[in-house]
Amino acid sequence: ICDQGGECDLQDQAMGYGRAAFNRFSENKRAVEDKYMGPLIKTIMTRCIQCTRCVRFATEVAGVPDLGATGRGEDMEITTYLEKAFSSELSGNVVDLCPVGALTSKPYAFNARPWELRKTESVDVMDAQGCNIRVDARGPQVLRVLPRLNDDVNEEWISDKTRHACDGLNRQRLDKPYVRENGKLAPATWAEAFAAIAARMSATKPEKMAAIVGDLAAAEEIKALKDLMTSFGDVNLECRQDGAKIGTGPRQSWLFNTTIAGVESADAILLIGANPRWEAPVLNARIRKAWTNGPVKIANIGTPVDLTYPVEQLGGADVLSAIADGSHAFAKVLKDAQRPMIIVGSGALARADGAAILHIAAKIAGDSGAIGPAGTPAEGGWIGFNVLHTAASRVGALDLGFVNGRDMAGILDGAGKGEIDFVWLLGADEFDVNKLGSAFVVYQGTHGDAGAHRADVILPGAAYTEKEGLYVNFEGRVQRTRRAVFPPGDAKEDWAIIRAFSQVAGKTLPYD
Repeated sequence: ICDQGGECDLQDQAMGYGRAAFNRFSENKRAVEDKYMGPLIKTIMTRCIQCTRCVRFATEVAGVPDLGATGRGEDMEITTYLEKAFSSELSGNVVDLCPVGALTSKPYAFNARPWELRKTESVDVMDAQGCNIRVDARGPQVLRVLPRLNDDVNEEWISDKTRHACDGLNRQRLDKPYVRENGKLAPATWAEAFAAIAARMSATKPEKMAAIVGDLAAAEEIKALKDLMTSFGDVNLECRQDGAKIGTGPRQSWLFNTTIAGVESADAILLIGANPRWEAPVLNARIRKAWTNGPVKIANIGTPVDLTYPVEQLGGADVLSAIADGSHAFAKVLKDAQRPMIIVGSGALARADGAAILHIAAKIAGDSGAIGPAGTPAEGGWIGFNVLHTAASRVGALDLGFVNGRDMAGILDGAGKGEIDFVWLLGADEFDVNKLGSAFVVYQGTHGDAGAHRADVILPGAAYTEKEGLYVNFEGRVQRTRRAVFPPGDAKEDWAIIRAFSQVAGKTLPYD
């Protein structure tokens, strides 16, 4: 009855070698009490063979020494020292590491056997790193997500958010179009929904229209929406829901230029308004790996956070100017480093003075030698200026130029004053939708989220497991998601919805 049956290393060994006829170990076997390791890891510790893989992962890779061994000899047990959850963003990886069924996935327990599942290779969109994953589905339902090996992006790890967010793909889904009538949303046909939107758009001036791209959109629908909106004239386009002050300079100004694998070559790192442990846990494991393998000096400007490795806390944003003019001690550390690295996070870019912070960070990078000869770290070149995004769609949208006219604050301000009459939300929920005032709102997305509650017309789209799409991760790497299951009900792929609507609106897009 082991939940790891069908993909268990121990089972494979037993099947391969068989059971010895005369077994020396005929004594009574010991029993071990099951441990509590939180809501994600199920334990049956009688099976544990004390290989200590989980302990080594927790201590060396995750940097959270919660697991260890107590007792000696026959009484040895693997346990969390105190009865508490395993407090790491990467905790689910110990399930993949366990060679017996001692640690298994609690949400997935006894849901399916591995031979019942369709396995689809895809890419994660829960953060902007683009970790390579395998989506396992049965029938219309995604049952679990596992990591795929890619040494350049995520090695063999994924975060707990990546692994367990698939639960939400079955809850609160939009499966049919809706149109708001007399203040209430009512189910409608696609034709009725399109007619309502087309009527409103034809009556609205281009400068009073806006489109906002959410965090999970693929490049195809971003391109289609841009083509559709610009066919009406010079409309306002925005993909930076958090108000980040980027997207106007060269492409290098919004990329993680060092690349993820290149992090391991850095010998001094300055974090500016970034918390990689929350924003990109697998990248944080890379930075920890660099710290483990060599003497890396790491400093943080912004809110002090525990990143699982020693970090010098320098204070607030006012320290930046001291580093830029060379009067701060860490300026010398960056100057003396062979391969200094600067990571600017969304916490800094979304501030009112985000553009100034980005500019001064670029100046520090230039003065300290962080921007050296062209080429990758492997080729002997070095570019140490990096922007750490949190939204999977952001880099792709910036590459496609989905920035025009008013910015996010300008659109919300205009909607509140009645200067923006029409807003198309492509899965955009990460802002205060109440600020949209009396504007006509089209919400195209997958879940009954904040945007759907405010919408006048809802168009049900496809989640990342339900469509083929291109995503660009924060280092500029283009990767494709594959369809594992079909969208529920009447929901369709997002680019196809926009293409179908363009025909109704009389602005037919040139692709099928």
